[in-house]
Amino acid sequence: MKGLVQRVSKASVDVDGREISRIGAGILLFLGVERGDGQNEAKELCRRVLSYRIFPDESGRMNLSVLDTGGALLVVPQFTLAADTSSGTRPGFSRAATPEIAKTLYTDFLDLARLSVGVERVKEGQFGADMKVNLLNDGPVTFLLSTR
Repeated sequence: MKGLVQRVSKASVDVDGREISRIGAGILLFLGVERGDGQNEAKELCRRVLSYRIFPDESGRMNLSVLDTGGALLVVPQFTLAADTSSGTRPGFSRAATPEIAKTLYTDFLDLARLSVGVERVKEGQFGADMKVNLLNDGPVTFLLSTR
């Protein structure tokens, strides 16, 4: 399982010209599910994302997590993170989980995050939709986390 973590001042998701989710300061997470991923990977990645220290403390050092700051989390499913880009000029998607498994693990990840930080602080994209994601990256600060 892969998560592209971006520290944002704000972010939102539109589907069919309508905004479906919005957060202020916090984390925008693009979540990719790979073949072989399961509940353990969802738990591990959720723990890492929520505790990853990417927010500045009073000295300006990245020492605080989204748990520490009370920030929000917007989780957007993105199967392209599971792409094989090791050769050629076109990505391959044989590493990506099936849509059924990916949707289940995406939902599991959301449930785990909501248990940790509260329902009101976790927002979501729409699985399988053509989404328009708007963000104001703060820093910019972006990290790729993986359970493998």
